[in-house]
Amino acid sequence: MPPLALKVDIDTHQGMRDGVPQILHILEKRGLKASFFVSFGPDRSGLAVLQLLRPKFVRKMLRTNAAGTYGLKTALYGTLLTAPMIGCAFPESVRSIGEAGHELACHAWDHRLWQDWLFLMGQGSIRKWLERMVEAFIEITDMKPLAFGAPGWCIDGRVLRMIGDYGFSYLSCTRAREPFIFEENGMLEIPSNLPCIEEAGTGGVLDALERNAGSPVPQVLPVHTEVEGGRYGHDFETILDRARDLGYSIERVCDIAGTVDIEALPRRELKIGWIPNRAFKCAV
Repeated sequence: MPPLALKVDIDTHQGMRDGVPQILHILEKRGLKASFFVSFGPDRSGLAVLQLLRPKFVRKMLRTNAAGTYGLKTALYGTLLTAPMIGCAFPESVRSIGEAGHELACHAWDHRLWQDWLFLMGQGSIRKWLERMVEAFIEITDMKPLAFGAPGWCIDGRVLRMIGDYGFSYLSCTRAREPFIFEENGMLEIPSNLPCIEEAGTGGVLDALERNAGSPVPQVLPVHTEVEGGRYGHDFETILDRARDLGYSIERVCDIAGTVDIEALPRRELKIGWIPNRAFKCAV
């Protein structure tokens, strides 16, 4: 059976405050470790209202019952309500993740702006976001980050050329089917190759786990603290228990990164495409 890594993204203030403790509790009950990719800066989730002109985004909001999942306050942050900080507002909680044996990694400084405006931003703004993210990580953890996972799996060639300056051991920025080496910077990519609950529903995630149980390719499950750490917590437990029943070895993304045969991996350039039930194109 292939290993199954848990890539837990912290995208919002609510996800940091309420979702992280719930996910840690679920994992602790089962003696499991995961990788937590932390957004540190402001939560501007309310700016997502600008995406309501996109039919795919509206369908996603309806499919996931976004109002119930994220709550009214989160939907207003950065518009009618001041944008609160995410990881920077809860330094002790961030440190507690690492102290529990989980991997801590970088996800974003400003998650919403990165996801919505990256392709329109200048290189100076992108570098500023990266530097503020890394600085916050070091200030809170007193460690250098070893991994980066782009918000919404949204990256471009400029990001790939810059990211090598920060000493990351690997990236987890795409929805590719298997690990590979980026031609742009020679860095290892460990992709999220399973669907998340927001895309496929709990049944779809379970189906994917069963379908891929015989694959030699390492599997990475994307998890969101706002979702699996909230109203879908029971579904997350069901997924973890089923994965164990199928024989998966559940671990951190860094564990996969540390064991793949780098020399045997394919090298290729960044590709952008559609993933079923996602509202935006992403790196694939």
